[in-house]
Amino acid sequence: MRKVILILAPVLIIVAAVGAIATMGALRPPPEEAEERPIGEAVFVSPAEARDLTLTVHAQGEVRPLREIELIPEVGGKIVAVSPAFVDGGRFEEGDVLLQIEPADYELAVTRARAQVAEAQQALEREAAESRLAREEWDELGEGEATSLALRQPQMDQARARLAAANASLEEALLDRRRTAVRAPFGGRVRTKAADLGQYVTPGQRLGQIFSTETVEVRLPLTDDQMGLVGLPVAYFAETPEAGPAVVLEAVVGGQMRQWQGRIVRTDAALDPQTRLLHAVAQVDDPYGAGMDDGAPLAVGLFVAAEIDGRRVSNAVVIPRAGLRNLDQVYIALPDDTLEVRRVQVVNAGAETAILSGGVRAGERVVVSPLQSAVDGMPLRPLALDDDAGGSAAIASAGSGETL
Repeated sequence: MRKVILILAPVLIIVAAVGAIATMGALRPPPEEAEERPIGEAVFVSPAEARDLTLTVHAQGEVRPLREIELIPEVGGKIVAVSPAFVDGGRFEEGDVLLQIEPADYELAVTRARAQVAEAQQALEREAAESRLAREEWDELGEGEATSLALRQPQMDQARARLAAANASLEEALLDRRRTAVRAPFGGRVRTKAADLGQYVTPGQRLGQIFSTETVEVRLPLTDDQMGLVGLPVAYFAETPEAGPAVVLEAVVGGQMRQWQGRIVRTDAALDPQTRLLHAVAQVDDPYGAGMDDGAPLAVGLFVAAEIDGRRVSNAVVIPRAGLRNLDQVYIALPDDTLEVRRVQVVNAGAETAILSGGVRAGERVVVSPLQSAVDGMPLRPLALDDDAGGSAAIASAGSGETL
């Protein structure tokens, strides 16, 4: 028996321990089941802001002179003098003589015309004397009322007509002589030169091309939406140059970005039938003088970018441009960190910001990161947008994936 007890005792102890453990496990309360929550999509967000602002419209165009003409002589002859200013790019003032045509033939014509005037004057005086003599003879010998023929009135009229014709010929000869000096009708620059010293030219022949530097224009194509942002009607014409919307023109000149100030002075009276765009015309005064930017003129032919001041908008909602999706949608991170897709009313969208008139309230968090298959209620992990590289990269990525 002693041996049996020694053998069974360890077994009984083990069985009792197993039973105790089983009993304790059976009496332990079941573990609470944890509710699993999906992990939200990490996104950058930026709060919408309310501002009072002036809308701007961007366009591009080429600088053109307000006045540009072909320089053409009114008389023919050999060119005997050329102004030093009459070269490509030359500068001249109003009234300057650019070319001188040989005047000798025209001076001879003036001399002949003056001789004809003198002859006609003498003929008129002689005929006047004959007419007085005829009147005296009639008064002494004639009876009744004298006829015009008896008083040599037709001869007097003919002498007066010859004198008038001679004076007209003289004026014409003097005018032709003055026209041998080809003068600039305005101050400006020479675009091209097509004649030179010693060349024989004829009336109507092209001598060169000149343009005025008093004012230049830039034709800016605008869409109907852009016209609405600026507040310009079709066939607009400013009563004064200062009344039109302000324009800032920009271009790179000499490796530096330059700016010039101008005004919209008018629009075309009709839309372009091919592009369906309306052109607004910006003017800049004295672009080669007072209108220069730090010595850089707004040169004719320069291609410039324009920023036009538009209408004033009060309490507009401004969001980052990367937050605008599919032309009229915005993703909003709600207070419970879920996504809401909203349709918005867009006033204007530029390269960096979008201006809304409805659909988003100031302070709401706008998602600026790209999202795939965005749906309402989608869980998010919003991250505040700051100036670090991650935030900048998020904006760049979002902007590259959207089109407006």
